[in-house]
Amino acid sequence: MFDFFKRKDNDNFKDENKSSSWNFSFEGLKKTLYNTTQSLVENVVKSVEDEDEFDDFILDDMEDILIKADIGAGLSGEITDKLRKNSKIKPSEVKEFLKNEFTNILNTAGTNELNYIEGELNIYFITGVNGAGKTTLIGKLANKFKKSGKKVLLSAADTFRAAAEEQLDIWAQRAGVDIYRKDGIDAAAVVYDSIKKAQNENYDVLLIDTAGRLHNKRNLMEELNKIKNVIDKLSADKFRESILVIDANTGQNGLMQAKIFSECVNLTSVALTKLDGSSKGGIIIAIAKEFKLPVKLVGVGEKIEDLKLFNSNDYINALFS
Repeated sequence: MFDFFKRKDNDNFKDENKSSSWNFSFEGLKKTLYNTTQSLVENVVKSVEDEDEFDDFILDDMEDILIKADIGAGLSGEITDKLRKNSKIKPSEVKEFLKNEFTNILNTAGTNELNYIEGELNIYFITGVNGAGKTTLIGKLANKFKKSGKKVLLSAADTFRAAAEEQLDIWAQRAGVDIYRKDGIDAAAVVYDSIKKAQNENYDVLLIDTAGRLHNKRNLMEELNKIKNVIDKLSADKFRESILVIDANTGQNGLMQAKIFSECVNLTSVALTKLDGSSKGGIIIAIAKEFKLPVKLVGVGEKIEDLKLFNSNDYINALFS
């Protein structure tokens, strides 16, 4: 529904952040994924490690474990079916088999790099259900851009949820960035004014907050379509990402959220919040498989610095180390 232009890589912006607080240390990532590793990898390995061959009973048990680890019934069945059909793979090799399967799935979902073009306005459209951590993620992302030397504007376009503008205002103050809010008017009008302000005052980044009221999907789609039309009219070539924010602890509910928002907007990527301590980080693989959406950002704590860039290779290596 949004028209996206081909990405132009910006080496200066990427180089600037290679060793910054945007990035996980490998040990930090392993610690964050510990519970997911136990549920998604170690429990599967333990269920088959004493067996000489796979049989239907073992594979059914393995499928149940994968489903409980939140990679989805369809993908769990697909994985175990491959083992049924390939008698050459032994139970002792299941860890390497899973590693290869998950790697291929994540690689086909696309790049994890956040789209950004130096010297232009970069618009990021942030969506997700209420309670997923949208506003908090916007504040943390604004802080990251600000610390990278970028001029940042927040657009308070969630005009439905009580106190949403006030919460975003608090995050703007914490991050030291600007905010455009005009309470009580149409969300698309807020976005229109925000884009005009960002263009006229030479902002580098515009982060747009939106409503997430899934109990009335028709109204949500209409509102997001109106915002889409405003962006297309004023600045379609400046649109960088349509990011769906998902709480890692929602597990399979995240797939339903991805489905609904994919029907509303042309999502480009996912931000996963509250990954620290969650055992449901396998949802990253499920979303990549079903919707071909890469995770680009992960939240790992409550502090303003607790937002990290996601890397599929590091995720796989930490998961299976």
